[in-house]
Amino acid sequence: MANLSQLKRERLLEFLEKLKNERTDDDSLRAINEIETHLLEKKYGLVWEEHSEQVYEMLQHNIPVFTEVEERKIEADSKLPYNFLLEGDNLHSLKLLEKTHKGKIDVIYIDPPYNTGKKDFVYDDCYIDNTDGYRHSKWLSFMNKRLNIAKDLLAENGVMFISIDDNEQAQLKMLCDDVFGELNFIAMPIHKNNSNKNQSKLIGVSTEYVLVYAKKIDFLRVNEGEWRLKKSGARDVAKKFNQLKSQGLSLDEIEQDIKDMYKRPKYSHLSRWNKVDDKGVYKDSDLSRANGSKDYTIINPNTGKPVMIPERGWGKSYDELLRLQRENLIWYGDPKTPPGMKLYIEEDTESVVDSFWYYDNSIDTKFLRNMFGEDVFNNPKPQAMIEDILSLISKPYATVLDFFAGSGTTGHAVVQLNKEDGGSRKYILCTNNENNICEEVTYQRLKNIQNELPHNLKYYKTDFIPKFAADETLVSVKMLNHVKELRIRKCLRG
Repeated sequence: MANLSQLKRERLLEFLEKLKNERTDDDSLRAINEIETHLLEKKYGLVWEEHSEQVYEMLQHNIPVFTEVEERKIEADSKLPYNFLLEGDNLHSLKLLEKTHKGKIDVIYIDPPYNTGKKDFVYDDCYIDNTDGYRHSKWLSFMNKRLNIAKDLLAENGVMFISIDDNEQAQLKMLCDDVFGELNFIAMPIHKNNSNKNQSKLIGVSTEYVLVYAKKIDFLRVNEGEWRLKKSGARDVAKKFNQLKSQGLSLDEIEQDIKDMYKRPKYSHLSRWNKVDDKGVYKDSDLSRANGSKDYTIINPNTGKPVMIPERGWGKSYDELLRLQRENLIWYGDPKTPPGMKLYIEEDTESVVDSFWYYDNSIDTKFLRNMFGEDVFNNPKPQAMIEDILSLISKPYATVLDFFAGSGTTGHAVVQLNKEDGGSRKYILCTNNENNICEEVTYQRLKNIQNELPHNLKYYKTDFIPKFAADETLVSVKMLNHVKELRIRKCLRG
């Protein structure tokens, strides 16, 4: 089948060759070459109008450096490594981290602006709304610069998680395919929350997405023994059952607690194990088989009545059914449905994580409201979700980066998870200080949790040294003054 676009390009390129012979002046040849280059550009993928960014242009003439704010340093234990909060535009912070942490970050989670058109996205100090005809291009230009650096920061076995909603989901997926490579795409879980946004007045939107990409997916597959997406929460569920049983809880209470675990992605894939008896947690497995026997009937010991024969027939012999019945391994349930065989969850039960995640966002909004006495941040991401994202990764000593840190949920999740599993993860958070968010919300949150979750923290601001100074010696002196800050690499690695 003919490629019509390719045929059209070939005709245009042939015409340009003729023009080159006719128009030999420099201006004409320069213009013809530009047109030719444009015709030969990428023909499949995401295309947008690239925009300059003032914070990027600053880097053309300045060298970014970190300057520590000493009075905000928190040292809970001098033997432990430091976590870091970096105040400033995240592009500048990323550029600095690129010099100190290239290939050293294990996990990146970000919750970038969703570009809803309702002034939630700022570009060059201007709010972008629906009237801006280039709002998608500006957002893509903004994200492209940051994602390319993020990829370089990731370790070979690193993984990136990006929250997004319907407004830019399709564009972001194609952008990430281009930056990370389509083959490094892992999944796009759906995050169901408790809100219902009626933007369209036709369908209430209560879902978002989490795009998941590997730096090198083959590395994850080859090195599963050391680093992999966890496939099993069965050990935790079995442990939970035994703990609750030893506490004297009723089977109904245990069953409810187990079901509550399934609302978190680490365990959501185990939701079909939704029944409990005194032996443990189980699911009912199908007892039927195509063209199985329909000649025999068993009696439900609870009712004394015959049970319904599966439509496809029994998949077990009569003697086997009687054995299962004697050992209380048959679940009878609704009299109108065929029985099932009880399969108990074991510690080595494995299953891949499900891509449907449910979290109640209001919990985190209320948490911040209680901490600060007022609403200081709109729509914080669920801390439980970030904890579960981090616990999907079998690396309890990971370095975690969030360069859209917002209220500091990722940092809070890191130290909470460390407390729960004895891990030694470290966080690096980057955020600007618009409306004093870094000083009064992000930092204050991490400071307020010190009694419950003590950990070391250093606060840095991004600063600049002129790149092209008349006196090169002066530049060197200024750089030497920041050697301490630039050694953040050693501190961050612990």
